[in-house]
Amino acid sequence: MKTIYNSEAGKRKILTLYDEQLKRLDWPYQDIYVNTSFGKTHLIETGTLTKEPLLVFHGGNATTAYNLLACDFLMDDFHIYAVDTIGHPGKSDETSLSAFNYDYGRWAAEVIQALGFDQIRLFGGSFGAGIMAKTMCVAPQKVKKAVLYVPSGIKNAPMFRSANMMFPMILYWITKKDKWLKQCMMPMAVTEDNITDDIYQTAKLSIENAKIKTAMPSNVSAELMRHCKAPTLVMAAEKDCLFPGPDVIERAKQIIPNCQTYLLAGRGHMNFLSEEEKKMIVDFLKD
Repeated sequence: MKTIYNSEAGKRKILTLYDEQLKRLDWPYQDIYVNTSFGKTHLIETGTLTKEPLLVFHGGNATTAYNLLACDFLMDDFHIYAVDTIGHPGKSDETSLSAFNYDYGRWAAEVIQALGFDQIRLFGGSFGAGIMAKTMCVAPQKVKKAVLYVPSGIKNAPMFRSANMMFPMILYWITKKDKWLKQCMMPMAVTEDNITDDIYQTAKLSIENAKIKTAMPSNVSAELMRHCKAPTLVMAAEKDCLFPGPDVIERAKQIIPNCQTYLLAGRGHMNFLSEEEKKMIVDFLKD
């Protein structure tokens, strides 16, 4: 079977960091595995188990363990199912799906079904939000509510907009000097404060030890998306070099029938939410 890892030792490094990050959660959790036609899928079940279920997706080439540390504001109000995207670093099967069709959406719909839900709330960012957008197109009946944070799949920027990340990435591959990896991340981060140690270590291990997914979920069909009537909140970042906020919001309003939007002013793809913005997400998903 094809592997997404460069070596078994590299896979162990990634999964060691994964387990270390999980141990830092302030909440009890358990592993769940479900079967889909695309392969076995791993999820972390955590949060408040008496509350409404929420399926959470992480960004590309990252893991759900890292993502959960950033999603602690959801724990009090939701019964969290945090999924490892299939074919990405983590504990799901290593089946690589195309970012240009709707297989990721079909996979997510099968995960929802395997968990025993006819319909569920969704939250995710970046690549994960793109998976959600694909799901909204192919299985709109399974989406109860959705919050798409700095999402791919709505209005992606042309590839040349992120070309300035490639040269420092090449220098990092050659030299292994941290300064080049940080410089590669700067167009997404805008300021160095947004590159936390967790973000940096997760990205570094993925880049060094896994086959990186460079293609983001492609822009979804307006015709298919219009079938999804679920209340949707799209939060896009003004200075996002991958998914420019104003463009994302403009198209989201055009193609998502029941859509609210919010511009993360002055921020890039990697950013921190304010307490008010976190409350906005929780309140939207709870209503």
